[in-house]
This record gives sequence, C-alpha cells and structure tokens, in this order.
Amino acid sequence: MTVKELQITEYVCQTHLNIYDSAQYDRLATQAARGRHLRVVSQEDAAIAVCLCEDDYPGWLLRSDVGKLQVATQAYQAKLVAEAEIRTFIPQVIAFTQAAMQQPNYYLWGGTVGPNYDCSGLMQAAFASVGVWLPRDAYQQEAFTLAITVEEMIPGDLVFFGVEKATHVGLFLGDGCYIHSSGEKMGRNGIGIDRLSEHGDAVSRSYYQQLRGAGRIVESYTKAGEQRSRQ
Repeated sequence: MTVKELQITEYVCQTHLNIYDSAQYDRLATQAARGRHLRVVSQEDAAIAVCLCEDDYPGWLLRSDVGKLQVATQAYQAKLVAEAEIRTFIPQVIAFTQAAMQQPNYYLWGGTVGPNYDCSGLMQAAFASVGVWLPRDAYQQEAFTLAITVEEMIPGDLVFFGVEKATHVGLFLGDGCYIHSSGEKMGRNGIGIDRLSEHGDAVSRSYYQQLRGAGRIVESYTKAGEQRSRQ
C-alpha cells in the first residue's frame, strides 16, 4: 500500500509502529503494537494523522510506515470487562510489570510496547496484556479510574503523582510498594520498585512529595466508559 492509495478508513498494524505527536515527527507520542487498530483521520501534505482505536489516542504516522498497515476486515469493537473479572487478572498484570523490569530497559517517552516504556505506557501495556484497556496518559488514567484513598489501595490499583495534574503513575504492589517506569531526572531511567514513603531513598522521597492519590481499574476503556468516568 502506498501513501497515495491510503484512504480514510480503519487499518491493522502488521508490526509495532511509532506514532508521533506532530506532523514534524520530532517527538514520540505513543506506540502501536502489532495487531492494534488505527483510523486514518486526514492527510496534509503527505503527513498522515491517525487515531488509535483502542484508546482513541491521536498522533501522526510516518509515510514510510504506510506499507506496514493492512485494511481491517472488521472494525474494532471495544469489549466490556466486569470489575470482578478485572480483579482476577491482577496477578497477571503485576507479573507483566515484573517481567518487564527483568529485561534491560530504559525510560522512553511514548513507549508502550517494550522493552522501553514511559510510566503510563507500562500501565497501559500491562493491563492490555490481559485484555483490559486504559487511556494512554497518566492524567487520563487518573480520570478514568475509580478514585480511592491511598489507605484503601490494594495490589493492582494505580497510584498517581503530580502537582497540577497527574504526570506520573505506578502500579501498587502492596506493602507500601509500587512499580513504575521513571526517567533520569527524578527516577531510575527505567522500571523499578519504590516505596510510598517520605523516609525511603531519594527516588521514593522525590515521588512521595508529589503524591496525588490512587485509583482502581473497574472497567476496560470504551469511549462511553471514558465519558462516564468524567461525569
């Protein structure tokens, strides 16, 4: 398939693809794993605007990656997943993050397919591995979850950090610990486990100072579900 042949319709990624945050392709926005669906939104001077179907995340596709798309034979349909079922998946979600931590990795802004993730990309990938979709960014994940207090957290809940809005997220493991992918400036330049404590090491303390709260995943993302979470 060539750029000229590309139509405004739905496609399936035949390999992992990078999705950029502008038509200049100068910064990664997210990644689309093989098998994900995307819609072509528009073409402007051969710049291809797309939207990923599973999380409604917008971005820009490289012209050279057009040949890595295949027309979808069926449109993407979000699946409803009950809260009780999600709870049964939590051990697998935690295992995904811990396995990712064992691989050589570094923090990658926009990373969602591994081995290199950003914070919310790791959360999205871990839940997607069991068929549960989260919105892409930390502040979107915060809005999507059922808000709970830090004291109410159980393993599998998300913990959020930031000042004016959530800019960082981790997965609560229990016993005051959470796993997350953090950058070089405040974190470990990759996936690690830290404590929710003002008395921990330097990384734990730096994030604890920006602790915002916590949230529980009670549904898989659909556009309707995302709208309900914001009401």
